[in-house]
Amino acid sequence: MPEKDVIERARHDAEQGKSVSTQAGEFVREEMRHIREGKHGAQSPQQAIAIGLSKARRAGVKLPVPKRGKVSSRTQAQAKRDPRKGRHPRRKPSRVRSRAIFAALKREGRAAASRSSLSRYAQTAARRRGRRSRHQSAMKAIRTKGKAGLRGAARKAARTRRAT
Repeated sequence: MPEKDVIERARHDAEQGKSVSTQAGEFVREEMRHIREGKHGAQSPQQAIAIGLSKARRAGVKLPVPKRGKVSSRTQAQAKRDPRKGRHPRRKPSRVRSRAIFAALKREGRAAASRSSLSRYAQTAARRRGRRSRHQSAMKAIRTKGKAGLRGAARKAARTRRAT
């Protein structure tokens, strides 16, 4: 169950007319925080993100179901089921099942939410998007960062250039 302030932040994003992925980002961020705090673990950053997106769908964020071929049919079926589960939370969850799931997640590592593994995943995801898309993202970042942000980015670029 997502925390109240997370749902509130997502609702605020929706009221401001922000995209569904921005709204869902609040839930993913919460999931990463849970893993870092040691509440539970995850096998990979992708699994942690998937848990967050599932929570978002159940909380009423109108996230579309992923296209065929992008994810497994099982994940697709789960994504289709999530909004319905959110609309009808009447049935009490099975205690045995929920404890088993929680115990399984407890046994997983905490490295899935580390900066390095998230960075690695972001880079591979960006590589899949293509060169033009990455360029457009960089140009938008320049437009929206502001003077202080740009200065920080330039310093970081210079630092990493020196390291290699």
